[in-house]
Amino acid sequence: MKKTLVIGATTNPERYAYMAVNSLLEKEHPVVAIGKKIDELKGVKIQVKQIPFKNIHTVTLYINPVAQRDYYNYIIGLKPKRVIFNPGTANPEFYALLGINNIKVEEACTLVLLSTNQY
Repeated sequence: MKKTLVIGATTNPERYAYMAVNSLLEKEHPVVAIGKKIDELKGVKIQVKQIPFKNIHTVTLYINPVAQRDYYNYIIGLKPKRVIFNPGTANPEFYALLGINNIKVEEACTLVLLSTNQY
C-alpha cells in the first residue's frame, strides 16, 4: 500500500480531492491530508499545517501552481517516491525541482489511476 498525502483536501463531496481521499481509502491506501481548514473526512484528519509526515510514498496535488510554491520545500523534504499532478495542477517549474531531487513526476488523474489499478 502506498501512503499518500493529499494536498488540497476538502470535505466538499463535489471536489475531486474529496473523491480521491475516498478512493484511496477504498483501495486501502493509508491517507494523510492537508487542506484550507481543519476538518475530518472518513477518519482522515485534514491538517492546515505542513506536518512532517513519515514514509510518504505519493503526494497528490489538488492546488494550483501558484499555491504550490508554498509547498516546494515541504514536499521535497518529505522525500516521496512521486508527486501526481492532477488536471489543472501542471507546473513545469516544480517538475524541474522534483527531478533534481530524484522524485518522479506524474501528470495524471489519481482517480483514473485508482480505478484502472495503475496506482
